[in-house]
Amino acid sequence: MRIATTVFLTDRTIAPVPLARALEERGFSGLYLPEHTHIPVSRVTPAPMGGELPDCYGRTLDPFVALGQASAVTERLHLGTGITLVAQHDPIDLAKQVATLDHLSGGRVTLGIGYGWNVEEAADHGVEWRTRRELVRDRMALMRTLWSPHPTAYVGQFSSVQASSAHPKPVQPPRELAPGVPLYGPRTLIGGQAGPKLFAAIADHSDGWLPIGGGGLTESLPALRQVWEAAGRDPKSLQVVPYAVQPTPGKMSHYADLGIEEVVLQLPSEGEPAILRVLDEFAQYL
Repeated sequence: MRIATTVFLTDRTIAPVPLARALEERGFSGLYLPEHTHIPVSRVTPAPMGGELPDCYGRTLDPFVALGQASAVTERLHLGTGITLVAQHDPIDLAKQVATLDHLSGGRVTLGIGYGWNVEEAADHGVEWRTRRELVRDRMALMRTLWSPHPTAYVGQFSSVQASSAHPKPVQPPRELAPGVPLYGPRTLIGGQAGPKLFAAIADHSDGWLPIGGGGLTESLPALRQVWEAAGRDPKSLQVVPYAVQPTPGKMSHYADLGIEEVVLQLPSEGEPAILRVLDEFAQYL
């Protein structure tokens, strides 16, 4: 089982470079970073974990800039987002960012995507909340068009692009979305809570699921596998990566029994000494 980590990196925490070096030196497999462009202070949306929203949400570093730094000082560490708020990006710009990071890192990128939870943040990006899922699907389709090997036009419900020269291309080879239908771009995992809409999206246009917190997998995995196979996807290709997990020996053993091959552990949003202490505690799971 590969053990990766995630952390809210901010202007007050450990920096990307020493964190990436420490992770690779200790044998951790990856670093996933979350994204919030801003957090409006006059919020209506409740914090997803309840209570007051931690300060780190409004101080989060741009994940692609931070992962670019991490890429430059490592050779094996996988680089992921958890999650990229696709609806809040121009898809042409985002396709370029992702492909550039994958190119410069030698194919080490995992694009964790999702729909977000903060209505006010999304509204400032012009996102209509009720159609955000359809918007994300549309923008991912446009991005995959730009990642394809030949200039191809795309016209979708919300966006379009002309047949274009768009380089660099992602390093990772295409997978099969369906027999004879390639899925271009880096490994893409969709984050969110279990449910029919999420599972349909996972089977439709991704490589698998980032279950936030990693709970309830015994019940939810059979349902996801059923949707996946009904969509004509290869049963062996589904990837499920429990995300932002607080580990215990029993929990990690349970994941192994379920056939999970990668787990992303949650690090505290702290300075370098505190982070290194937690990494040393987590080393027991490597």
